[in-house]
Amino acid sequence: MNRNERLAHFAAERAKRILVLDGAWGVHLQGRGLEEADYRGARFIGHNRPLKGNHDILCLTRPDVVAEVHAAYLDAGADITSTNTFSGTAISQADYDTQSVAREINAAAARIARETCDRYEVQDGKPRLVAGAVGPTNKTLSLSPDVNDPARRDATFEDLARAYADQALGLIEGGADIMLIETVFDTLTAKAALFGLWDAFDQTGEERPLWISGTITDRSGRTLSGQTVEAFWNSVRHANPWAVGLNCALGPTEMRPFLADLARVADCPVSAYPNAGLPNAMGGYDETPCSMETHYAEWARAGLVNIVGGCCGTTPEHVAHMKRAVEGVAPRTIPAHETKLRLSGLEPFNAAA
Repeated sequence: MNRNERLAHFAAERAKRILVLDGAWGVHLQGRGLEEADYRGARFIGHNRPLKGNHDILCLTRPDVVAEVHAAYLDAGADITSTNTFSGTAISQADYDTQSVAREINAAAARIARETCDRYEVQDGKPRLVAGAVGPTNKTLSLSPDVNDPARRDATFEDLARAYADQALGLIEGGADIMLIETVFDTLTAKAALFGLWDAFDQTGEERPLWISGTITDRSGRTLSGQTVEAFWNSVRHANPWAVGLNCALGPTEMRPFLADLARVADCPVSAYPNAGLPNAMGGYDETPCSMETHYAEWARAGLVNIVGGCCGTTPEHVAHMKRAVEGVAPRTIPAHETKLRLSGLEPFNAAA
């Protein structure tokens, strides 16, 4: 199938069943025993900084490993696989002094994902979607990094928008089907991402559906910049997203009430991909594939989700269990809401009709 055919296919599938996204990348790559030499490859052998931990650069130095991770999640039953580009902006890559190859990383990542998905489609006739992963960077626009200087910002809206546009150009070049703006802890940063992606769409003449996933950072039910779930939705609904959701930070138990809030207000498909529980004292994750399956099954039966997946700590085995949990369960019914003015600050403001 070509991209338009894939998107049409999944629009039909999404109306019939709950789709499955892949799981964590970091935990999978860290478990492979990769060393500094793997991250450097031949190309960066003389690079001036350590590169171990820069998982995105493996798209250039160990594309075989990246393809193997995609394959592991597709074997587990994922319908959608995300590119290995969570830190794929020049801003994030600057930590490793590899900002000059950011666009190349994204193009390579999308190409690896697309080629892997195409290979599986040839084998079994089932198309898969590639979601271009667009992470939050290590900068924030709504908050100062210095409590003693509330006005300080380490990047401007324009800086972030340019970096996101460059990332999107690479993802488009490589063949991403949709764009996943994920782990949104600051909605103003997400708006910079939207602006950058729309700029890339204008430059290429190739638009991609947008998927936006926010992060509730604790049991207060707010993003790091202070927004409630409904306020977050009001802030991004103008983008007419292909899907909106929550991911990271919380385990399935903690995420459940906030997912219900989003399912109530969003008039588009809703996704959820939590961590495998909250990190324990050793930095690990305690939710097993079986225990998470129970949560996903309950979410599905409660009509809360259209797409499920996993974030930190989840593995292909988790994905296989979540797929089993939602099989045969009807997807969430998308509500029809009354047309009215919907605004947001930290709280939502919905004007009377």
